[in-house]
Amino acid sequence: MLFTKASEYALLSLIYISQKSSPVDVDTMSNELGISKSFLAKILQNLAREGILISFKGANGGFLLADVPENISIKKIIESAEKRKTAVFECSISHDDCPTNKGAICQIWSTFNALQIQLDDFLDTIRLSDIIKK
Repeated sequence: MLFTKASEYALLSLIYISQKSSPVDVDTMSNELGISKSFLAKILQNLAREGILISFKGANGGFLLADVPENISIKKIIESAEKRKTAVFECSISHDDCPTNKGAICQIWSTFNALQIQLDDFLDTIRLSDIIKK
């Protein structure tokens, strides 16, 4: 699976937010990071919905991390931003995801699935804190 701009922007915005002590609004982040305000707002709402961010309403509103960066996995960030499971191939998550409906007899699924498991494990071990520049 190629990660889209949503994953990239989610990571960039979370790094930015992690360096602030008060809620950061979408306008500020959009300007600072050079990301479309509407696209960024959608990504941040997805991250808030999944419990990665806390959203504050009002004049001094914005977003803060819901937990410390050491407890937030890259896998969870990507899946929240993309609104789907990570997948090496469409069929790699399970036989049932086979686009040809022949997953139960597929000879390559076990290889794709093994790669999927390794990718998921790897992404789950990397934390937001691992990519934040100190």
